Amino acid sequence: MEQWSFPEREGQSESPRVEPPAKAHVIPAPIPAPVLKESAPKARHESIFGPGVTIEGTIESDADLRIAGKFKGEIQIKGALSIDKGAHIAAKINAGSVTIAGQLEGDIVASSQVRLLESGQLIGDLKAPTLTVAAGSRMRGHVEFGWNPSEAAKFASDRAQDSDKTKTAG
Repeated sequence: MEQWSFPEREGQSESPRVEPPAKAHVIPAPIPAPVLKESAPKARHESIFGPGVTIEGTIESDADLRIAGKFKGEIQIKGALSIDKGAHIAAKINAGSVTIAGQLEGDIVASSQVRLLESGQLIGDLKAPTLTVAAGSRMRGHVEFGWNPSEAAKFASDRAQDSDKTKTAG
């Protein structure tokens, strides 16, 4: 058998022989199972009345409301009401929760909570299961909080009976 040889080119050496790699056993990546997403609660929408806005009337909504301007009237919402610092509100309010950083003159009934922030001022009556009052805030009015609905109803009827007794005695 004859062996063939080729003369090397100047400055180059013969390249080493590379053997093909042995056939590797490839394990396919597992197919991920479909991820089931829990249906997240729909994001609440928030209406915003800016600092330059003045409105008079009635607001009814299922969504959240933020007021930074002036409002006079009645607010009936199921969501959260935020009264920003600098806002001036004169209203009867029935809401899920109320946060007061501005000035409010009127009565509040909240089904969840009321937060009176440091810059907040309330002149009016307040009724809510939970009340948070920050140092520096101001309030003048009647407050009821921490009572469950049946206790509150009993208290209201007891107060009415006491009031009737005072009128007949005087």
